[in-house]
Amino acid sequence: MKIALLGYGNVGKTFARLLESKHGVYPFAIVGVHTARHGSAFNPKGLSVSPAFGPAVGSVEEFLERAQPSVLLEITTLNPMSGEPAISHIRSAFSRKIHVITANKGPIAHAYAELRDEAQKAGVEFRFESIVMDGTPIFNQFRNNLPGLKVLGFTGVLNSTSKVVVAAMARGLSLEEGVKEAQAMGVAEADASFDLDGWDSAAKTAALANVLMDARVKPQDVEREGIRSFSAERIAGLAREGKTVLIVSRAERTGGGVRMEAKAEVMPLTDLLATARGTSNLLLFHTDLMGTLGTVSMNSGVEQTAYGLFSDLVDVARSV
Repeated sequence: MKIALLGYGNVGKTFARLLESKHGVYPFAIVGVHTARHGSAFNPKGLSVSPAFGPAVGSVEEFLERAQPSVLLEITTLNPMSGEPAISHIRSAFSRKIHVITANKGPIAHAYAELRDEAQKAGVEFRFESIVMDGTPIFNQFRNNLPGLKVLGFTGVLNSTSKVVVAAMARGLSLEEGVKEAQAMGVAEADASFDLDGWDSAAKTAALANVLMDARVKPQDVEREGIRSFSAERIAGLAREGKTVLIVSRAERTGGGVRMEAKAEVMPLTDLLATARGTSNLLLFHTDLMGTLGTVSMNSGVEQTAYGLFSDLVDVARSV
């Protein structure tokens, strides 16, 4: 299969290296890369991991026309307020009968039902396993292994940056120093305020609710509170008491739909949710037939996000 990438940051480069290492078994080729910073690169026989970029093409539509891919990987940065321009990128691919895989949670948090229906109408596949817990299987798990199961709600700790920052503040560092630690680890959003103010968690909450609970909501519908109201002194004091602060994503079905929140909570370090430290994440699903199911990712990073894209790509190849 021929693949085009929109975006080529840490995730894109790691994905390209992974694809190269698996080429003997999975002979996929990256035929086009387009970035806002570096320009565009094309090669119908396949680009190297370090492509020679030329001037940027004028539009995503022109990029897709020149690359002629079978699959588009949409891995641009998050816009939690609208999901754009990633939503438009995905629609451009669908209009050309191109399958889409994304690691961008914005489109799923804002327009999942519409995009799902458009993909079906176009006869193409649409995958997004990497949007919530890096490459940890969530959506594929429900689609492939849990038929007939109804998700009644979920509880999760899904933002790594806020946990890294809180841990730094518990050691006596400032919020700004904690952000620098998260950026050095490569886990912070391009705009770290999305992590600190709860927008990343709200987008993940909305995306999960949209896909697994047919909520048809947006991040703005999620009750949200980040960690900025907690001073370094207070967090250090809580740590001495054996407590921490986590942004917890919650959703539950109600008579009027789905109630959601992504709020900073104080909890003891012995709480199950508090065991997801650093870049580890934990998610519990409350269901009708299986009670509460849980999944955890330990010390995840960009490699796991890239693997989520790869697993989606293999899934798409098997489906067509």
